[in-house]
Amino acid sequence: MATIKDVARLAGVGLGTASRVVSGKGSVSPATLERVRKAIDELGFRPSHAARALLSGTSRMVGVYIPVLSGTFYTPILQIIDTELRAAGLHMVVAFGVGLGDARRQAMEGIEFLIERGCDGLIMMTSALLDEDIAALGIKQRQLVALNHDFNAIPEQCFTVDHTLGGRMAARTLLDYGHRDIAVISGPNALADNVARTDGFMQELKSAGIDTGKLWMVESDFSPQGGWLAAKALIESGAPCSALFCANDEMAVGALSYFQEAGISVPRDLSVIGYDDTPSAEFSAPRLTSVHMPWREMTQNGINALLNRVYDLKRPVTRSFPVGVTMRASLAKAAGSKGKARTKGDKAQR
Repeated sequence: MATIKDVARLAGVGLGTASRVVSGKGSVSPATLERVRKAIDELGFRPSHAARALLSGTSRMVGVYIPVLSGTFYTPILQIIDTELRAAGLHMVVAFGVGLGDARRQAMEGIEFLIERGCDGLIMMTSALLDEDIAALGIKQRQLVALNHDFNAIPEQCFTVDHTLGGRMAARTLLDYGHRDIAVISGPNALADNVARTDGFMQELKSAGIDTGKLWMVESDFSPQGGWLAAKALIESGAPCSALFCANDEMAVGALSYFQEAGISVPRDLSVIGYDDTPSAEFSAPRLTSVHMPWREMTQNGINALLNRVYDLKRPVTRSFPVGVTMRASLAKAAGSKGKARTKGDKAQR
């Protein structure tokens, strides 16, 4: 395989001159430029990733940290990131939480891994870090963005969506369908975005005069298995309810699976609404009504902001992302209700 030294030797120029031609930085005469290009073509020279990094001073790699590499939530976001980076001539390196430490320790180790690999910039999706952890990154903290989370230390580098509004919209949707006996499967209370959506849900119910202290509610882990077990506990409790709010789609899909096994018809016997509007919601049985979070818009703008910071680009950046509800077959009016039901398939937005 030809090297830059081979190119310089064949073109009859110095190594520095050949390097300037390959990197596109620095001036060379037209005649010299032609000789070097001819040598590159003749040798079939292609600089390695390491060579390009040395020549350009950048690795052209962006690191991404996610807490877990599983489920249907992170995968679509990683696909968006990879597509956007490749279109910009960049590459994605992914790290996720592993090891014996807690979520904070795992996040720090994952980010350190990406920095050690020479990533030019970082995208992180975790709420486990503290502001002091961000500060400990030193100069690297200016070369990162956070998706779906807020950090006081870097407010202009955070891109998230209004989860409180999302929770309120889920509750309003059930209320519009006449539901007042409502059960809730929430996610982990340690996660800020889960707390925000659950609080928003309860706030909207309270504003409608519902005593939220009497609602059946359980904390689960955002997994299908967690949703299945929580749905089983709901039915075994005998708590009266005509609708169930699940704080993410994966738990909702698990709940739907349990209801099907238990002979409970959705939405005839019980309506279900999820949250996130991931691909699993569109293909569950029945298809799942879900709060639509604008993950694509959030992710694309976060990437734009990062590339502007790291590579001095001038990409447009916005921070306002519409929240909506995608209506599907898992939701019906409560028995005897005259609620203001929307047509299935509609998407309500605010």
